[in-house]
Formats: sequence, C-alpha cells, structure tokens
Amino acid sequence: MKKIVFVRHAKSSWKYDVNDLDRPLKNSGIIDVNLVSKKFKSSDFSLENVFTSPAKRALETCDIFVKNLDFDDKKIKIIEQLYDFGGYKVIDFIKSLDNNYNNIMIFGHNHALTSIVNTYGNMVIDNLPTCGLAVLEFDIDYWKDLVQGQTLLMIFPRDLRD
Repeated sequence: MKKIVFVRHAKSSWKYDVNDLDRPLKNSGIIDVNLVSKKFKSSDFSLENVFTSPAKRALETCDIFVKNLDFDDKKIKIIEQLYDFGGYKVIDFIKSLDNNYNNIMIFGHNHALTSIVNTYGNMVIDNLPTCGLAVLEFDIDYWKDLVQGQTLLMIFPRDLRD
C-alpha cells in the first residue's frame, strides 16, 4: 500500500510586484496552514518524506506544516517538477519515486492537484481549495504502477474556521 498526502499551497499575496515563483503567503494563508496542519496532526498519519514545489508560497506552506507536524525538515525535498499546473509532471514524479517510500506528502498547485485527486481518488471535488489537503491510498507496491485508489481524508480550511 502507498499513501500520498496532497496539499495545495495556502492563499498567496498579490500585494508585491514579484514573479509567480516568488509570491509569498498572505496572512490569512498562514492562519489556514496552521488550522489544517494541526487538524491533520490529529489524524496520526506517519510520513516518510515530504516533497514541495520550489514556489515560495508552496515552500512557506510546507515549512509551517512540517513544523506543526514535528517532522524532520531535513527530509524536505524541493522538486522542480512539482511547479506544475496541469498535473502531468507531478504524475511523472510520483511514478518515479523510490519504492521504499510508502507514505509521502506533496505540496503543489492547482489545477494539477485537483485533477490528480479527482483522477486517482474515488471522490470527485470541484476544487482543492488553497491549503486544502487530500489523502489518497493506492493498492500498489510500485509507484510506477499508480492506478486509481481510495480517498481517505479531505481537510479544507473553510471547514475549520469559526
């Protein structure tokens, strides 16, 4: 069995005149990351590795998440392929993973993550919102054999706000 936790980066700020890769998180995005990561921590999910897009908003989301999960930040790997909006590069990356990993987390972008969650999970959603989290489980031994799996958990920030 293989499991992937997909997390879309939190809400980013358009306040700064920077290129897309350098857009930071908005304050409300930081609040959402804390809400979602603390809720996810209560699910007692075991992680072996974390992969993130190089975009600043994804990296910042990842850093806060990892800190709140008490995960070793030295195990975070920045992967260029995860700066993908269509999903094909993300799928190629997943299929190339080391088969010794069984439980991983990926921080990325939309439309890629919504598409992947809908294609490979057994629940359809309109949109994986900013800082939305989805856990998918696959009955496979090798990542290259990725097929449709089961959606185990979804956490959306809007469901956690007072």
